[in-house]
Amino acid sequence: MYVSYIPQIISNLSGTKGNPIQPLVAFINCTIWTAYGLLKKEKDWPIVWANIPGIFLGAATFITAIFNFG
Repeated sequence: MYVSYIPQIISNLSGTKGNPIQPLVAFINCTIWTAYGLLKKEKDWPIVWANIPGIFLGAATFITAIFNFG
């Protein structure tokens, strides 16, 4: 799922801006799920590991969509 952000990041960096809302929401969603997995009494590692890439890729996509890097 998160691999689809890579072409958007490349487009954002080359000057073609994408919509920043969807990656921002994905970043927030993955952050909340990761926190949930870590805060459970018995850690839920599959949830944590599945959402960590979304935190970084969602943040990178959002940042490149709002700033002018191209």
